[in-house]
Amino acid sequence: MAVSRETLGQARRWVVKIGSAMITDEGRGLDAAAIEAWVAQLAELHAEGRDVIIVSSGAVAEGMRRLGWRARPKALAELQAAAAVGQMGLVQGWEAAFQKHGIRTAQILLTHEDVSDRQRYLNARNTLRTLTRLRVVPVINENDTVAFEEIRFGDNDTLGALVANLVEAELYVILTDQHGMYDRDPRAHADARFLSEVSAGDPALERMAGGGAGTLGRGGMLTKVRAAAKAARSGTATLLAWGREPEVLRRVARGEPIGTLLRPQAGPVAARKQWLAVQLQVRGWLHLDAGAVQALKLGGRSLLAVGVRGVEGEFQRGELVACVGPDGVEVARGLVNYDASESVRIMGKPTEAIESVLGYVDAPALIHRDDLVLV
Repeated sequence: MAVSRETLGQARRWVVKIGSAMITDEGRGLDAAAIEAWVAQLAELHAEGRDVIIVSSGAVAEGMRRLGWRARPKALAELQAAAAVGQMGLVQGWEAAFQKHGIRTAQILLTHEDVSDRQRYLNARNTLRTLTRLRVVPVINENDTVAFEEIRFGDNDTLGALVANLVEAELYVILTDQHGMYDRDPRAHADARFLSEVSAGDPALERMAGGGAGTLGRGGMLTKVRAAAKAARSGTATLLAWGREPEVLRRVARGEPIGTLLRPQAGPVAARKQWLAVQLQVRGWLHLDAGAVQALKLGGRSLLAVGVRGVEGEFQRGELVACVGPDGVEVARGLVNYDASESVRIMGKPTEAIESVLGYVDAPALIHRDDLVLV
């Protein structure tokens, strides 16, 4: 489906990131009224059967308020302390607002290691998939209390983009204190031109975005441009909009020309194919029977262990493996949910037998269809 204003509202899976300045009313404490207004709109999307995932800033800012600090600390230990204090109020604020609509929420704290390590990546992805399947709204933030500088995301714009990659979202909405993007800083140039639609990853955007971040947050327009480029790697469209815009999320869902749309240059399937082909090397091979080949090629199914007749190579969970048919021809590639030794033990067996063989079940499929690309 081509990305346009009209098709944005049809997106099934939304990641919505809200910045510190928005959620804490410029540092004056959590803005309960704003949170409730956003949640009312998100609840409507949820009721329509869409998956809604929130990436929420504000823990450090709320912690600063509770501790009586006016300036953002520079020492990492103090930042971590502020985050620990503020995270309590942040989660309570989201939970209380969603409870009014009868919607359950879940708190998830991530670090860079959680998405760079393959096993942690799969764990986080499977947890998010399970939560959305259970109709729970995940509220995600960076785990500032344990992250150190070398592994910090650096800003929640990037975290939101990585979450969009993780869950393969169709739409990533960044609610910020700007109405969208301009060709240059409108605060310094009265003739700055507003950009309604651009292509994510266009090198010219970084030059236009420049630098500069607010007192409370770590990101600026430049981080948002870079985050949109990261989200586009999975075919996700990014929309930058002013968080205080009345009914902002409803208007996005209606396809109104609000904010700046950063379109991915390739659709989700093409983008994912490129990522699998370029970023990862094949670590092993799964030899399939004819029925499994048929299910993958014609049915768009996940690869189940029952259709595997042989395992070759020494691969770990989360690594890329090739799927080969009875004729020796490669038919697909994908990220495997079990390592080589586990795959040997469960190959040829039905899904319901996995637990009795291994003593646990990490995933019902050997390769989920979202992580499998036909070649």
